[in-house]
Amino acid sequence: MKMIIGGRKVDASDGKILPVQNPANGEQLDSVPSATEKDILGAIKNARNGKRKWAETPVYERADIFMRFAESMRKNKKELAELLTKETGKTLEFALSEIDTVQRIFIGYAEKMKHEYGKVLPESAQPGVENDIAIVRREPLGVVICITPYNFPLELMAQKVAPALMAGNVVIVKPASDTPLTTIKTIELLLEAGVYPEAAQVVTGRGSTIGKLFSESMDVNVISLTGSTDVGVEIARKASETLKRVFLELGGNDAMVVLEDADIDAAVEAAAYGRISISGQICCGTKRMVVHKSVEQLFIDKLVARLKKVKMGDPLNPQIDMGPLVSESAAKEVEQQVNTMVEQGAQCVLGGVRKGAYYEPTILTNVTKNMSIAKDMEVFGPVFPVIAFDTEAEAAEIVNQSKYGLMSAVMTKDISRGLKLAKQIEAGGVVINGSTLYRTADQPFGGYKMSGIGREGISYTLEEMSQEKTIVLKDVLK
Repeated sequence: MKMIIGGRKVDASDGKILPVQNPANGEQLDSVPSATEKDILGAIKNARNGKRKWAETPVYERADIFMRFAESMRKNKKELAELLTKETGKTLEFALSEIDTVQRIFIGYAEKMKHEYGKVLPESAQPGVENDIAIVRREPLGVVICITPYNFPLELMAQKVAPALMAGNVVIVKPASDTPLTTIKTIELLLEAGVYPEAAQVVTGRGSTIGKLFSESMDVNVISLTGSTDVGVEIARKASETLKRVFLELGGNDAMVVLEDADIDAAVEAAAYGRISISGQICCGTKRMVVHKSVEQLFIDKLVARLKKVKMGDPLNPQIDMGPLVSESAAKEVEQQVNTMVEQGAQCVLGGVRKGAYYEPTILTNVTKNMSIAKDMEVFGPVFPVIAFDTEAEAAEIVNQSKYGLMSAVMTKDISRGLKLAKQIEAGGVVINGSTLYRTADQPFGGYKMSGIGREGISYTLEEMSQEKTIVLKDVLK
């Protein structure tokens, strides 16, 4: 499969490629170009030259394009979902849901933008401006780079591309090297729906090389990244030299607090949903089970029973609950992290077995709040560390000791207790009586601390993807 630069499907200028594998069976699905500096600079030049034309496209025309694109996604849903499953390893059920989410996001931004209003400042707020009219309007930022991860390549592309384009910006998408295929197909559909060739491009290759070029270019105005905290920090550091705006949705070590009055069956189901989905490779997945000591053993027993029912296998099989991780190397990293925790004193009471890119659901007990996994070790796999606490104050301390603060959850039958604890938790979102795995198209999704900068969501991102300009009609009322 080829990159799309300036509306053309192209190879890398030096002919180099990167293989794309199906993690379920190790077979090569396809390959994509490994873009060179020349390729990237060419894409940036196209975007720079085309940004004014797209910015001047009326909102209703952009909205009509979005609606045509959403309908095209609906018509191609099965084909896209199957390809998404093959390259990511997520179950077909989740892939189909992701296609639906993309449609919802594009339609939502189209409707939202048609109801965005400017402002007129009061003409008599201070002496000397009584006869003036000051109009405040929002304008595009320019060239927006959208860097997306491997776990939700389409949804997280949509969360960036839809508001950027709808606000009048042009975009260059850089998908993860492990999962670029469905993104390329989706950008093709976007162009077929009517987006100008210079307004939506997709480049593929090594993130370390491409990210540096984007960060240093004076012609790039915004970088929106979903990825690891280490990469986000490096992007922000380099982008600061040219005062680019950066929007970063980064790592998380999301905690679910189970109070002693919680419905334990509901807590177990929330934990399983938040960790089995996409084989645990979700930034807001439930990664720490912080459980009151009085119900700790009951929680563990029920969690063991629940996870023993999980069916692993080919993610295209609708009877399967969990497929592989995105690659064997990703599974090996999870395996090493679990081994490290056992060395620190944790006990593996279920799972802990890797077979290729597959890793069994794993429960770790005897995890203390001083261990790495209870703080800043983000495990991107189906691992359930159980950390006991005595008081709500201690629970909040355990949750907040992490450098991350993306999502969290509190399980309790007392909503007042849940709200009180939610206010103490340092995170971008708190779900009471549900999994940390919670994101709607509308909510301002993002984290505290090292989990990122900015928010994504229909209720918020159009403002972030635009800038205000004041136009003054001096003495017009005189």
